[in-house]
Amino acid sequence: MEVRIGVQHSPRELSLETKESQDAVLQAFKDAGTGDGLLALSDDRGRSLVVPVEKVLYLEFSGDGTRRVGFGES
Repeated sequence: MEVRIGVQHSPRELSLETKESQDAVLQAFKDAGTGDGLLALSDDRGRSLVVPVEKVLYLEFSGDGTRRVGFGES
């Protein structure tokens, strides 16, 4: 699944592909809000992303994380 994160005062959003479910990412966001204030996520390649919760404007979820190649229908 692709997760896009809008960050306050940033013209670009952060984006990462993760195997985590939407519910797991939302729970991590909620836990960060009541804990240390940092949302930490990892992508499929092992890259980590840490964002202060108070700077997050939105979380957008899309797709199942698979990328299609070509023009045919699946």
